[in-house]
Amino acid sequence: MTSPTDKTPPQPLHLATAQKQPRNPLHGLTLQAILTELVEYFGWEGLAERIPVRCFASDPSIASSLKFLRKTPWAREKVEGLYGFMLREKRRES
Repeated sequence: MTSPTDKTPPQPLHLATAQKQPRNPLHGLTLQAILTELVEYFGWEGLAERIPVRCFASDPSIASSLKFLRKTPWAREKVEGLYGFMLREKRRES
């Protein structure tokens, strides 16, 4: 409990939990944010080459891909792994 003389406001929950996982690049990101960044970096065609699933290759959209990835844990793990790879590549490029 805080005392009346304590002038520091309590931290929002999302900031407090972010500090608990400082080395996790996925922490605090939504699947939509991850997928959007991957599409911007690789494009749908590049994404379909790296992760061969129909939702990336045939009439791709963020909405249909999110629906598939939320129901398919193995595909989501591959997307999260590719996101980590992309972050490392971006660091090397800069």
